[in-house]
Amino acid sequence: MEKTPNNKAWLLVIPVFVIVAFSAIIPLMTVVNYSVQDIFGPGERYFVGVEWFKETLSDRRLHDALWRQFLFSGLVLLIEIPLGVMIALAMPKRGWGVSVSLVLLALPLLIPWNVIGTIWIIFTRPDIGLFGVAINGLGIDFDHTASPLDAWVTVMLMEVWHWTPLVVLLAYAGLQAIPEAYFQAARIDGASAWATFRYIQLPKMRGVLTIAVLLRFMDSFLIYAEPFVLTGGGPGNSTTFLSIHLVKLAVGQFDLGPAAAFSIIYFLIVLLFSWMFYQALQRVGTGEK
Repeated sequence: MEKTPNNKAWLLVIPVFVIVAFSAIIPLMTVVNYSVQDIFGPGERYFVGVEWFKETLSDRRLHDALWRQFLFSGLVLLIEIPLGVMIALAMPKRGWGVSVSLVLLALPLLIPWNVIGTIWIIFTRPDIGLFGVAINGLGIDFDHTASPLDAWVTVMLMEVWHWTPLVVLLAYAGLQAIPEAYFQAARIDGASAWATFRYIQLPKMRGVLTIAVLLRFMDSFLIYAEPFVLTGGGPGNSTTFLSIHLVKLAVGQFDLGPAAAFSIIYFLIVLLFSWMFYQALQRVGTGEK
């Protein structure tokens, strides 16, 4: 006798969809509404069509912030993904060391983002900060408030310290899910450590690494609190990423129309590149060209 599928469980999910739709679609529609109007006051607004989009796309400051954002996100992926995998491979596989390692790795992830920036301000100050004093003590003139290069180095170190543990935890979970039979077969065949990683561990981690790449790209592309607290987007505009530029436009200048248009463009950029990353990683995993 053929059983009839029971889809009543969807009734439990419907409230979640309603809440998410209410909390996401309504603000999005408000932003779309602002992006096509010129607002002078509560009752003074005029329809301008795509004027704000044209103005935003031709803004040189946006172009500069976009290239800085791509550079930052690219460096984040190039550093954090390989580093996270290497740390996961070096972690203990059993015993009390596993619990200790996981707890220590999770600590940076538990700290609020604005507190992260404050911690690194104090840590890298050239007069009292442990890192800043140590670097300057070696004869290197380091000051992230005055040098764009030093500011970039500080922001990158902060980002790597804060979010590499997430990659480690994902990679470690993927490694622990690999059956021991694969490693036994590799040992019997006399496979080297590199061959085991290349043909067993890396392919089996494809799913978790896809998640890690997507999460880290989206999060790094939307980063705001940490660099804003640490550098305020400076020195000059050297660390003014897209999110900081958007906040300055919306809150600092109170240009709601251009800010709304920029928000939509920002959203579409993140969506497009996340989809491209996902498709590329899926093709690599399946061996397609």
